[in-house]
Amino acid sequence: MIGAKAVTAQTTTQGLAQQYSGIDDVIVKTPFYQVTCCCPSRRPSLTESSCSRLLYILLHLGTSAICCLLLSRTVIERVWGKAHGIQMPSVLCAHLFGNSDCPVLSGSGAVYRVCAGTATFHLLQAVLLGRLHSPTSPRAQLHHSFWSFKLVFLLGLCTVAFCIPDEHLFPAWHYIGICGGFTFILLQLVLITAFAHSWNKNWQTGAAQDCNWFLAVLLATLGFYGLAGVGTVLLFHHYTHSDGCLLNKMLLSLHLCFCGLLSFLSIAPCIRLKRPSSGLLQASIISCYIMYLTFSALSSRPPETITFQGQNHTLCLPGKNKMGPQIPDTSVAVLSAGIMYTCVLFACNEASYLAELFGPLWIIKVYNYEFQKPSLCFCCPQTVEPEDGQSSRVRPADQETPQAAQVQRQHLPYSYSAFHFTFFLASLYVMVTLTNWFSYEGAELEKTFTKGSWATFWVKVASCWACVLLYLGLLLAPLLASDSESPPPGWWQHCHLISTAR
Repeated sequence: MIGAKAVTAQTTTQGLAQQYSGIDDVIVKTPFYQVTCCCPSRRPSLTESSCSRLLYILLHLGTSAICCLLLSRTVIERVWGKAHGIQMPSVLCAHLFGNSDCPVLSGSGAVYRVCAGTATFHLLQAVLLGRLHSPTSPRAQLHHSFWSFKLVFLLGLCTVAFCIPDEHLFPAWHYIGICGGFTFILLQLVLITAFAHSWNKNWQTGAAQDCNWFLAVLLATLGFYGLAGVGTVLLFHHYTHSDGCLLNKMLLSLHLCFCGLLSFLSIAPCIRLKRPSSGLLQASIISCYIMYLTFSALSSRPPETITFQGQNHTLCLPGKNKMGPQIPDTSVAVLSAGIMYTCVLFACNEASYLAELFGPLWIIKVYNYEFQKPSLCFCCPQTVEPEDGQSSRVRPADQETPQAAQVQRQHLPYSYSAFHFTFFLASLYVMVTLTNWFSYEGAELEKTFTKGSWATFWVKVASCWACVLLYLGLLLAPLLASDSESPPPGWWQHCHLISTAR
């Protein structure tokens, strides 16, 4: 079940011995090893690059936690005893700006400044580490070493950001944050569709040769569809009400139709003819992700208020759909924040790995990679060897040679430049998410994940629709692309012939 043997007519005894030896190596590896290869750490043992990546993740978590504390009205009132935020000392303010109009050291302004320092920190490293392909290069030590200096430098960037007046910082940085946040959302959508595509393509390779892999595909498909179905039922139960929530009902119904349409197209004969790797496993993963994006959008919208028997009642959010005492449900806020940051870390680590493995055009090349055998480690082909005219290309692990292994040791485990650039986008995404995107002036942590805003709601709805369009384009692209070897009739005629054949 772990590996599928591809034996041809010209197979030699030595080749068979190598194949069985490779299978034994995979069997010896524990399931923990195979699962962790798809996680940010990639391997159970911590190497220098893994430790550096872990430290950068902890650093980003720390700055995000500081942003949350500075945005929390409750923390500011209890620690500093001031309801209107923390003001810079007037003496220091007069010395820096020449007037008494001091920047506020808390609230949305503080979040913008901390994230400005963090984003600049990662952007500078992305530029300095550009076109780096050897772990022995002196520039690689910039990524792994000098932690005390980098921490002081990060604090210095944040301090400088706090010294910039509001009228000089907010207008430009606000639009930079929105553009970076949207770019990061699109990157997340590309990664999740590539992840679903690779999973489906790899396991279908095994299902064509071994019924055990077919059973695995079936169970995984049913599991993801089950999660999507349970999520849909819970969303209808907690985010709709018989006396209101019409927008929620329409949105849930529309997204449910999207899931059905994508599932039908994934197994349509005309689609399978041009893209044999499409299947229900891929569609089930996308359907589950669509339901998550729907949950994220619905939990970010402001509640709806109706008048019933002379009293105002709040609907359309968990814990507020009953005609009675209404208690805010903080579990939804914690769940939303946790899933959001998990997706952030997944995107930062996966994008840097694929960028080093496939090169600058990894967004396109990852969909064209052909797996030679199925594996639980499908998401990370491990062997890289040089190609004529290019720096590197992917080589299947079951075709690894000593020369390829030597070349792999000379390459970075992931792209350091892409890693920092993705964290630059992630810093902007966290910034605009915490400050409600377009309405940052009155942003508070207590309202970000509980009361929400219409701006955040429509941004997340748009990201869900973008996911649908992206996956739809992945399915229809082979049909719309010109093929010189195809017969004269168009693809729609082939679809008609296949659908009418008996």
